[in-house]
Amino acid sequence: QVQLVESGGGLVQAGGSLRLACAASGRTFSNYAMGWFRQAPGTEREFVAAISKNGRSTYYVDSVKGRFTISRDNAKNTVYLQMNSLKPEDTAVYSCAAKWTFVDTKVVIIPGEYNYWGQGTQVTVSS
Repeated sequence: QVQLVESGGGLVQAGGSLRLACAASGRTFSNYAMGWFRQAPGTEREFVAAISKNGRSTYYVDSVKGRFTISRDNAKNTVYLQMNSLKPEDTAVYSCAAKWTFVDTKVVIIPGEYNYWGQGTQVTVSS
């Protein structure tokens, strides 16, 4: 089992920044590709960003490219999502997810492929 706990959400004005963190425990963090997803009320879960287990490959949904950065610190068992130039449409519950993989550079963008999920943290961007 892998336990994932997100933190760093909150209320911010449009144009502001937040840094989300997802702390993992229970298994060897460096064996897992990681991802961030978000879900706004009345909508389906949306892929935001993913990072390979060695941190060298990343992938973003088009709507956040150039504004969000995913990174990881395997020594601290933590994955981050730096969010800049936030927009009201970024408002959602953000969740991290973990997928065990053999492949060092694999990124995963399909929610159903992930093995473990955190509870999520609310991000609200006011206009």
